[in-house]
Amino acid sequence: MAAFTTRPEITGTFGVATSTHWIASSVGFGLLEKGGNAFDAAVAMGFVLQVVEPHLNGPGGDLPAIVYSAKDDKVQVLCAQGSAPQGATIAKYRDEGLELIPGSGLLATVIPGAFDGWLLMLRDQGSMTLREALEPAIYYARHGHPVLERVSMAIESLTELFEKEWPTSAETWMPGGKAPAPGSLFRNPVLADTWEQVLAEAETVSGREAQIDKARDAFYRGFIAEAIDDYLKDACVMDGTGERRKGVLTAGDMANWSAHWEDPLTLDYGDWTVCKTGPWSQGPVLLQSLQLLKHAGIADMPLMGADFAHTVIEAMKLSYADREAYYGDPDFFDIPVEHLLSDAYAAERSKLISQSASFEQRPGVLPGLERLAQAAIDRAAGSAKLAVGADAGEPTMAHLSNRRGDTVHIDVIDRWGNMVSATPSGGWLQSSPIVPGLGFALNSRAQMFWLDEGLASSLAPGSRPRTTLTPSLALKHGKPYLAFGTPGGDQQDQWQLIFFLRLVHGKQNMQEVIDAPLFHSQHFTGSFFPRVATPGRMMIEPSAGDDVIAELRARGHDVEVSDPWAIGRLTAAAREPDGLLRAAATPRLMQAYAVGR
Repeated sequence: MAAFTTRPEITGTFGVATSTHWIASSVGFGLLEKGGNAFDAAVAMGFVLQVVEPHLNGPGGDLPAIVYSAKDDKVQVLCAQGSAPQGATIAKYRDEGLELIPGSGLLATVIPGAFDGWLLMLRDQGSMTLREALEPAIYYARHGHPVLERVSMAIESLTELFEKEWPTSAETWMPGGKAPAPGSLFRNPVLADTWEQVLAEAETVSGREAQIDKARDAFYRGFIAEAIDDYLKDACVMDGTGERRKGVLTAGDMANWSAHWEDPLTLDYGDWTVCKTGPWSQGPVLLQSLQLLKHAGIADMPLMGADFAHTVIEAMKLSYADREAYYGDPDFFDIPVEHLLSDAYAAERSKLISQSASFEQRPGVLPGLERLAQAAIDRAAGSAKLAVGADAGEPTMAHLSNRRGDTVHIDVIDRWGNMVSATPSGGWLQSSPIVPGLGFALNSRAQMFWLDEGLASSLAPGSRPRTTLTPSLALKHGKPYLAFGTPGGDQQDQWQLIFFLRLVHGKQNMQEVIDAPLFHSQHFTGSFFPRVATPGRMMIEPSAGDDVIAELRARGHDVEVSDPWAIGRLTAAAREPDGLLRAAATPRLMQAYAVGR
């Protein structure tokens, strides 16, 4: 008998679209119904999510995606992670009195990447016009959408900051001078006007691809870049440290940047091949963890038991330790990816997994890179001292502007077998003030750089911050099969790893796996300001069971039990060799939905 699930796994043959918001999923499937492909659907979904989940992503944010194109028979990574401005030097930020880049405000901003990424996907792999892709987002921005309770709560918690320090945000997010009530209709007419102007300029030329490129120019070399540049020349705003600072992003930075395609990193795991983004993201930690777990007997462990949870947690501690030491932009640092993903390295590292919880930060010590390992250990040891401002005490303006955002996720598969897994984020309503006249905020992704020279993820002009954003795509028997992902910052690859292992080694369908109890480690240095490590700490859902939780504690884990149904926002879509399509979405937070037929 099948396990009880909160909803059915969606099955069909025409198409499936799943995301972290039901409106976006419906919009994506609507474009499939109109003859669009998975890429058209994903682009429309991406722009709609910026409207309906503005606390989790926005037009000023960033975007990685992994896609399979049926016509090209190729898996590719779309990198739309904006890079650091030319004025973003370690010396400049140190002169501001900073040891860490703030988690909000204008110095935390890198070049907005999401817009160019979505349009590059639409141009190169889509089939519909820019207007068809943008119209759903314009509709919901113009005519309104029901505000999520968490959006209302986020705005409510920031009311004082918006009113006193970020008046442009108050104007957008607090119509009538107060946060919108949960479920009430909310509009962002200024954003709708921005997209209408982009369309008007794009449609001065003929041809689908030419119009898309014209729109890219409008954003990065036209009126949007000019509005951002004009604002940042004078704006000096409160950031997460409780001080007012100016940003360094310019129109020139934007004009010289574009999204691009690149090859994925891959790892074979039994009959599967898992595809991830490069070391400019945290994506390789999932591959490293899989390689480690091959040697740890994970396939023979009960998938809901304490052995499984303990072993996965301990493997992730080792992989994330390497992330902290060695990941960064490979265009700026020689990242030892092949060594980190090698079976020999994993076999040696797996010997560190014992029956007890480790409280040490243990990056691999690689020849010639010993200082990077030691630097990662030292940062984790000192991280507790870096909790500044309200993070260490009473609520202040710094506390208000440190409200961290999160992320959204999209999976789409169409009848032709095209697949998209995308994890957009950044440009949250709490990241920085609304840019006047545009209706959206800039991002705060620069907080993932370090302000120390010579590290793999040191701040440098033109470098990509080592993002947490990490979509996944997997092949089975060499054929594209599965697109999956989740929001969740440092937890993204942890929850995806658990999902993948349970799907591969168990007999449950995707919805059953997603509904199963989740857990994650907080042992390693976090990616977001104030960059704290909590050695030995893990969180687990109560549905894991008292026996499992007690056993984990007996093994030494510092276990925090979450509220019920509180961990992870996974979605997934799959295509069987005979063309049968499947999709599933988490019930957690009551927002995500899968649609298909």
